[in-house]
Amino acid sequence: MSTDRRDFVSINGIDRRDFLVRGSGLVSAAFLAACNSRGPKAADKLLKYAERKNLVVERKLFRHTAMDVVEAGAHEAGNKLPSYFIAPTVPVWDESVGGKWALEVSGLVGNPVRLTLEDLQKLPQVSNRVNHYCVEGWTAVETWTGVPFTELARLVRVDPKARYVDFQSFDDNYHESWDIESAMHKQTVVAYGLDGRPLEPAHGAPARVYSPVKLGYKNTKYLTKIVFMPKMNGGYWSDQGYEWYGGT
Repeated sequence: MSTDRRDFVSINGIDRRDFLVRGSGLVSAAFLAACNSRGPKAADKLLKYAERKNLVVERKLFRHTAMDVVEAGAHEAGNKLPSYFIAPTVPVWDESVGGKWALEVSGLVGNPVRLTLEDLQKLPQVSNRVNHYCVEGWTAVETWTGVPFTELARLVRVDPKARYVDFQSFDDNYHESWDIESAMHKQTVVAYGLDGRPLEPAHGAPARVYSPVKLGYKNTKYLTKIVFMPKMNGGYWSDQGYEWYGGT
């Protein structure tokens, strides 16, 4: 995928990469951690302080009713969309080891469920043509088909005390947690289709979470569990210094 400046999203004339650095006027832990290092131990307090302040600013900027809109004339990236995973090879669910794949939805809910792919496909379905935003600075257009997250929340009867959601994966136990407001955004889906075709292993099959309100690394692939929680619990990249909120 090109990293040409034309691929960047601009906000009032400032490209996204600059906005993330300058928007809050604070040191961003994500950028200090770009080499998978949190730096000297003496910087931990500063980094944690910056993360807390960035979280407050980003949550205030988040507009719950704002919808991501693809620029007129944009084309789907298709098979040019990069595939990322942390396992040594593309993760593929092995039924001989784990049995039939299913998604467990639990935590602060009144009706915990375990859904097979067939079960997911029987639930109300949407297809959202939206932008994909990567922390590296590029964007891509894709159409994601799946279950609206709000529908899943309705099915399990989420407790009002749930303020965060953890998305867990079979990609070497990858996970990332979100704030409940982002999870409940109208364009957040548990996706099992991409550009009119079944989701492939390279992009998170059998199912993944996807929303344009979060940067790519927050959109957990290869889902196995969704857990509603009263408190945040970090994530694979978040625990290494990337910003926890990861909003767009």
